[in-house]
Amino acid sequence: MSSRFNKKSFIRWKVYIDRSKMYIGYVQFLLIIFVFIKSLGDNPVTEFVFNSPMIAVPIILVIFVVVSLLLGYLDSRLGFREEEIRNHAKSNPVLMDIQKSLAELNDKVAKMEQNKNSDT
Repeated sequence: MSSRFNKKSFIRWKVYIDRSKMYIGYVQFLLIIFVFIKSLGDNPVTEFVFNSPMIAVPIILVIFVVVSLLLGYLDSRLGFREEEIRNHAKSNPVLMDIQKSLAELNDKVAKMEQNKNSDT
């Protein structure tokens, strides 16, 4: 493999693709909303959305943003995000090594302080 296509480049590209999936998911969700509205058949909401898109689309976007912010706030407020991060950290070997090293350092500092206090 040439130097342009090394492991780090591949991983960087994968991260870019993973990040873009989030934004693509927003677009897909909005498209699903329009498909859902279309599936409602002939009713005033469907007619309004498809006959007046210059008014309906901004309204749908504002509702989407408000509902998304509310769900994100509730997710953070209920502690789901912190627990998710904690679970990811437990499965990450690098973070586990760092945590182990910090615990060892804390033990050494505590012993040094204990020895210092017993000497005086």
